[in-house]
Amino acid sequence: MRGQILDALRTALVTGELRPGEVYSAPALGERFGVSATPVREAMQQLALDGAVEVVPNRGFRVVERGARELAELAEVRALIEVPVMVRLARTVSAQRWAELRPLAEATVRAAASGCRATYAESDRVFHRALLSLAGNEQLVQIAEDLHRRAQWPLMGAAAVARGRAEMVADAAEHLALLDALIARDLDVVRALVGEHFAGA
Repeated sequence: MRGQILDALRTALVTGELRPGEVYSAPALGERFGVSATPVREAMQQLALDGAVEVVPNRGFRVVERGARELAELAEVRALIEVPVMVRLARTVSAQRWAELRPLAEATVRAAASGCRATYAESDRVFHRALLSLAGNEQLVQIAEDLHRRAQWPLMGAAAVARGRAEMVADAAEHLALLDALIARDLDVVRALVGEHFAGA
């Protein structure tokens, strides 16, 4: 139950249903999701540990307000991790194995075209997880997923506008271009694409 509520709350954060700066009580959210306050409170405590919300004593939980700087910092950390990993994998993974991931990349394109941030965020997570899983390092995958999740939280001001449909469509198109470069073992293009992917994240 707690896991389902946590997933639902994360989706509500991504879509902006839970708005930055607003305070939400566990009982009110429990009513919205048709459950008691206890699993909601437990899930919100996890989100507080993740840094998505902060505890407001005797009131509930405030959704953390984030801006472009934090998003840029997250993108930089993701690039520091994923660029060298992808270049290393480009040297060792077969073209056939990369080609098997094309349906996942195509799924991100469809999700982006739908304009739904939550759907796109999930398909993007699945694609990046599949790529990084080829490194055979579960700790790497978990750290990358945590950074990915944090990068999806609601943004404020200009940063929020930048994550519109056009941005998602361009982001998804980079997935297909990356697979083409990986299949061709073009290391310079792989390095450039992964770096640019996070620069625009």
